Amino acid sequence: MNASRRTWLGKASATLLLGSGLGITRPLLAQTPRPAAAGARVVLLGQSVPLTGSANEIGNAFAAGSRLAVSDFNTRNAATGLQLKLLQLDDGYDAARATTNARTLLGANKADMLFGFVGTASSEAGAKVATQQGSLLFAPFAASDTLRGPEHPNVFHVRPGMIDEALKIVRQCATVGQQRIALVGDDDAMGRAGLAAVQQAVTELKLPPLVASALVPAGADKLDAALKTVQQQTPQAIVLVSLSGTTASAIRKLRKSGYTGNFMAFSIVGIDPLYAELGKDIGGIVISQVVPSPRPSAIPIVKEYLAAVDNSDQTASYEGLEGFIAAKAAGEAVRRAGRGFNTPTLQRTMTAMTDYDVGGFRINLRPGLRDNVRSIDLISISADGRVLR
Repeated sequence: MNASRRTWLGKASATLLLGSGLGITRPLLAQTPRPAAAGARVVLLGQSVPLTGSANEIGNAFAAGSRLAVSDFNTRNAATGLQLKLLQLDDGYDAARATTNARTLLGANKADMLFGFVGTASSEAGAKVATQQGSLLFAPFAASDTLRGPEHPNVFHVRPGMIDEALKIVRQCATVGQQRIALVGDDDAMGRAGLAAVQQAVTELKLPPLVASALVPAGADKLDAALKTVQQQTPQAIVLVSLSGTTASAIRKLRKSGYTGNFMAFSIVGIDPLYAELGKDIGGIVISQVVPSPRPSAIPIVKEYLAAVDNSDQTASYEGLEGFIAAKAAGEAVRRAGRGFNTPTLQRTMTAMTDYDVGGFRINLRPGLRDNVRSIDLISISADGRVLR
């Protein structure tokens, strides 16, 4: 953890602790199962995740939370002979590497399923390989809503869809009288998926069309021109669909130019890396969140996660909690399917888990494009790092 984050975490300790920053760069076998009796079933979860690259803080936090849940599952199930093994390969937030990793995990490593791919393009790559090889993809992070259709019955989502987040964000804008909405995002699979979701939300809520939208290619130095075009349309709120780098740069440039409207961001931005980029300039930004706050609370899954964090070298974060919930849900599906499961029986088990209480927090593994089970929060961050609702 760097000094600036450590300082901020000290300030924010009464409200929320964020981040993990593990910096892992090698293939990782997470929590090797405990020795079990003869006839034990060891289930291999194969994960491609950005442990390096532009999304590494999100990837490391999600991966670390997943490892904690796998370790907990193995401890609880040591006597039953059912154990999990989590193999994590770095893809650097690159879809081509994620494709290679997926093939390696299902081929050479004989993974029982793909798990927790991070990033829209990487998740699409993992889903394609899983389909080709007759396997499953479980709990992709930031997947496009196109992976939620009936043509992808082997993809199971722990987080809500982008449309669910978009509806929450756009409805909030409308509630406070902001109907002139614009969007700025990365020109990649994630940005395009976010734009489609926001446009759909605006239509469903019968609001005026977006006054402007701009998807900016990475490293093309076109952000200034894009923001100028957007600002000319005098939006009251700007929705940001990008990683922390583009998001922070856009916010700084717009504020410097005199823009005083609101900023809304999807959960995929990552609070911790965004704070690292913006510091006190993060004040007032509204961010959607798809899991409960990882601060001390009475919610059982949060208490369970924080207890696991206390016995590790990790720091609590939204992404870490999401990884913990995802791996816990995968373990529950495996437990329900039984030691003798195969891919079809595991798929049927997951399909039936439409209202799973993971510990005071409900998830729906087969939601289609609407999900009334899962809750989405809108939070804002004060200049001193406090999380506000």
